[in-house]
Amino acid sequence: MRAVKIGIGLPNQIRDVRPDVVPAWARNAEEAGFSSLGSLGRIAYPGVMDTVALAAAAGATQRIGLISTLLLAPVWPPVLLAKEVAGIDAVSGGRLTLGLGLGGRADDFVVDGLGPRGTGKRLDQDIETYRSVWRGEIPPGCDNPAVPEGTREVPLLFGGMAQVSFDRVARAGQGYIGPSAAPGLIAPLFDRARAAWQEAGRAGAPHLVALAYYALGDEERGRANVHDYYLPAGPEGARARAAEVSGGADAVRTTVKAYEELGVDELILIPTVDDLDEVARLADVVL
Repeated sequence: MRAVKIGIGLPNQIRDVRPDVVPAWARNAEEAGFSSLGSLGRIAYPGVMDTVALAAAAGATQRIGLISTLLLAPVWPPVLLAKEVAGIDAVSGGRLTLGLGLGGRADDFVVDGLGPRGTGKRLDQDIETYRSVWRGEIPPGCDNPAVPEGTREVPLLFGGMAQVSFDRVARAGQGYIGPSAAPGLIAPLFDRARAAWQEAGRAGAPHLVALAYYALGDEERGRANVHDYYLPAGPEGARARAAEVSGGADAVRTTVKAYEELGVDELILIPTVDDLDEVARLADVVL
């Protein structure tokens, strides 16, 4: 059983997060030795946009990886997102991995003409647009490329639970990001990602990233924040997500071991409060 890399999320989607905590959080995480900084994507919620959080983290750090877990791709005009992502990646020195999802809440789709229907087909088209922009091709209606010469193609990971999501991983990505839920519930999804990869004839194996919420200080407040974030899914779903928070050092260690046994490459532990001390507390438990 190989050791799983341990990353830490940014607190960008905690209700009424203090935005100025993001750069300090990122610096502390890098100094502690975490593998990556993750971000959550949501528009219709009083947090910090994931692209902004990742850009702040890129500017505040030098070595730690950056990963969006997950950015809601179809809510963005694709040329605009490709340019944003290219800029973040370049500022970071090529440390960004772009994790993409479809989004499931209608209120996140705030751009006219980009609604919550047909998102899978739109994402598949958008992926080609992203890569065209990153290659320096001139977007339709523009007089110039959107990005500087030498922009790299940012690696893509995908989330989702439908078969088309796993097919997208095998066709267009470098791996799969599982949803934040109990390891036993997520294991079949990682198996499906591996199977789709093999069926597509890809060499090696997909890069597998797991997500789990944690609380080491104020566990009650952490669970309440997770409940609040998922309340649009209904009271029962929100209670279930809050109950899945790994509260306390022993629970966090158990979660890490469970994902090691599943053979994932990286586990991003997502904070449930914006208390800077949560970075050091987590490092003491898992690093």
